[in-house]
Amino acid sequence: MLCDYLVQILTARVYDVAQETPLEYSSNLSARLNNKLLLKREDMQSVFSFKLRGAYNKMVELPPEILAQGVIAASAGNHAQGVALGASYLGTTAIIVMPVTTPQVKVDAVKARGGQVILHGDTYDDACAYARQLEAEKGLTFIHPFDDPLVIAGQGTIGMEILRQYQQPIHAIFVAIGGGGLISGIAAYVKRLRPEIKIIGVEPVDADAMNQSLKAGKRVRLSQVGLFADGVAVREVGEETFYLCQEYVDEIILVNTDDTCAAIKDVFEDTRSILEPAGALAIAGAKAYVEREKIEGETLLAVACGANMNFDRLRFVAERAELGERREAIFAVAIPEGAGSLRKFCECLGRRNLTEFNYRIADQKEAHIFVGVQIQNRADAAKMVQTFENCGFPTLDLTDDELTKMHLRHMVGGHSPLAENEQLYRFEFPERPGALMQFFGSMSHNWNISLFHYRNNGSDYGRIVLGMQVPPDDMEKWQAFLDTLDYPYWNENNNPAYKLFLA
Repeated sequence: MLCDYLVQILTARVYDVAQETPLEYSSNLSARLNNKLLLKREDMQSVFSFKLRGAYNKMVELPPEILAQGVIAASAGNHAQGVALGASYLGTTAIIVMPVTTPQVKVDAVKARGGQVILHGDTYDDACAYARQLEAEKGLTFIHPFDDPLVIAGQGTIGMEILRQYQQPIHAIFVAIGGGGLISGIAAYVKRLRPEIKIIGVEPVDADAMNQSLKAGKRVRLSQVGLFADGVAVREVGEETFYLCQEYVDEIILVNTDDTCAAIKDVFEDTRSILEPAGALAIAGAKAYVEREKIEGETLLAVACGANMNFDRLRFVAERAELGERREAIFAVAIPEGAGSLRKFCECLGRRNLTEFNYRIADQKEAHIFVGVQIQNRADAAKMVQTFENCGFPTLDLTDDELTKMHLRHMVGGHSPLAENEQLYRFEFPERPGALMQFFGSMSHNWNISLFHYRNNGSDYGRIVLGMQVPPDDMEKWQAFLDTLDYPYWNENNNPAYKLFLA
């Protein structure tokens, strides 16, 4: 199998449509990490992603009579553009089934390259099932985004270019994983010629199908996946890619949304280019690896694999990047309610830069302050907690609390004596037209909403925090309502930030 892949990668026909992308030195990140970090700039392809390599290599190998009947694909966007471009170049037609959560920039790009777009389902898997149905009905050829040897070989040409472009020692290559086609192709080539180089996959914590599969020793299908990094939002990895990752991938690192947003900012500061979340995963993984291993002076390489970013998501990215860079901490601080207390707190802060400061009287004895502060690192945040405590101010570090980051920082100061029997829950659902009204329509009209906050972040999940006044006798009905939902929810009634600022 290995020799087959080596030959297939060396003979892959990708350069009719793809270019050999540069391997660029990331000066700012290298200085911060005390290691040499190189970026493989696949975001500079004509479709702003590596995906056209594998898609075209598969299509160009089809018999002419099969190719003439047309092709079909399912994709969250980047593979779709590669298929559309390849079909146009080869003179055939392409139907692309995309999830309704796909960023509009990717939908428009597919249409601009001549692809016929059908929006169906909330995830890649939904879109894939429908594409397979149309494949049979219309007699088309399905171009798989990752689980096909020719697609894998096309992506593997990136590994071939890396070893040709940089012949000095490399400690590790970091690669984002969705279905596994990209890392499989790179690993199959690199491990054959340079087995000492570590191949490290990077997945989001809420879409880690390959990580869970490798741990289980078999393919694991996730019940749901987070959609922030929509390009890797895959519930189940491929059979072939799973086999190759078992053989050649050294480890997988998981990163969260904040880490990914910070990596997007890092690459922008070095290159003035804006990667999409999936495109920045490898950089986030490299940073996490350096922090964990405490290595210095090594050469690390990260594949910047895509840049199809919706502009309206940048606000969210900028907001969360500071947290991901460990440059902002969020605290809830209790101070005595009395003259001079606020001044004493400010003196305790010293010359720290504030990013946020919210204050509202809570009762006659104690006030709670919600404050964001610029920090150098997470250790610095811990020192700040100790400083506040030494000044006599009980402090709660909320930096890693998702409810705080998504909602409460926009809502603090909302105590209400009227909110009797309040139940506080967080919900996520795929962002699509009518989703919010569908959510409301499923509730009982006998319950009163006492608190509500909703955030829409482009193609990410819609996020809601809901306070509902549910009488004790109705708790069984409330739980029955929750059990009917098709999307995840979290009980936040015991969240300490909620108790301080809203309960």
